[in-house]
Amino acid sequence: MRANPILLQRKYARVIALFAQKSGLSLDAALDFFYRSKEYELLREGVADLHCMSDDYLAEDLKEEYDGARLRNG
Repeated sequence: MRANPILLQRKYARVIALFAQKSGLSLDAALDFFYRSKEYELLREGVADLHCMSDDYLAEDLKEEYDGARLRNG
């Protein structure tokens, strides 16, 4: 199922704001990471209706991806 592009953009904004808050990143840094993340790729492609998940769930998932990337990169 494909989400409405405008609604999806609003979802991205909410998730990025929550992710920034949870990770202690600036909004700019959170935005940068989001658009390079696997989660963004999955959301954009409409995989498994991921866009139907709550903003908090997606922000937590993004934080886990971020923490994993930090561990891998030192």
